[in-house]
Amino acid sequence: MNRRIWCLVLVLGGLCGCAHQEVAMRSFNPVVLPKPNGYSHVVEVTGGRTLYVSGQLPLTAEGKVIDHANMEAQTQQVFENIKAALAAAGGSMDDVVKITVFMTDLTDLQAFRTVRDRYFVRHSPASSLVQISALVRPECLIEIEALAVVGR
Repeated sequence: MNRRIWCLVLVLGGLCGCAHQEVAMRSFNPVVLPKPNGYSHVVEVTGGRTLYVSGQLPLTAEGKVIDHANMEAQTQQVFENIKAALAAAGGSMDDVVKITVFMTDLTDLQAFRTVRDRYFVRHSPASSLVQISALVRPECLIEIEALAVVGR
């Protein structure tokens, strides 16, 4: 084989190998920080592809809002939407390394945590939670965006 072609094969082969790296993920909570409730202070990731999932609302595929007054039902719909988005890109909830949660009423925090803990069984992602006055659809109580790293 021509030397130039052989070099190109080696370079391209190396690049393709990099695109399919195994993902290594490590969650930890430094002892100098307060103990978190259902999330990790730090998630370290090496390898893989990064997926950014836009903020998901509690909407069905038809665009209808799930139960206007039920935080648990709305949170479940949001996580199902995230799960579907990740699956379409070859990922799963196990690949999520960070979530950002926007809630209109923190008195519903425990309902959110109950549902969240059903979706994150293998590890707890890093997390931010912000109370806001309203979402783009006033009947929505919660919106969540996610960051995931997917391996092969």
